[in-house]
Amino acid sequence: MMPGLTPELAALAALAFVHFGTIFVAQRFLTRDIGAEGNTGTRENLDERLSPLTKRLRRATDNFTENVGPFIIAVLVVVLAGQTSTATAVLAWIYVAARVLYVPAYALAWVPWRTVIFSVGMLSTLALLVLGLI
Repeated sequence: MMPGLTPELAALAALAFVHFGTIFVAQRFLTRDIGAEGNTGTRENLDERLSPLTKRLRRATDNFTENVGPFIIAVLVVVLAGQTSTATAVLAWIYVAARVLYVPAYALAWVPWRTVIFSVGMLSTLALLVLGLI
């Protein structure tokens, strides 16, 4: 690791790669369903042209975007407050692992595991934030 790069910040950086991967996979399935011209076009009436799998991948990407903010805040609070520890490092990497698992869980409709995985990620973020504040 680079000097100054805490495990929590490394997890945050890894999460950015996971997010790019999620977007890439969702876009590949979108292109598969509507073609390259459709993907670069206006995307009018898009939902009716997409497979259920592609729709789930797009929702998983949206979910990622909606839920990454609290994790970013928690990591920043922990690092800037100087509250890093083994516990905060583990929690940060649990969140990353949960997000890695969440995409296939959503795409492949793993019920109820998608919700369990999501909950693990959110609880780890909440715990990370609390540890950063105490």
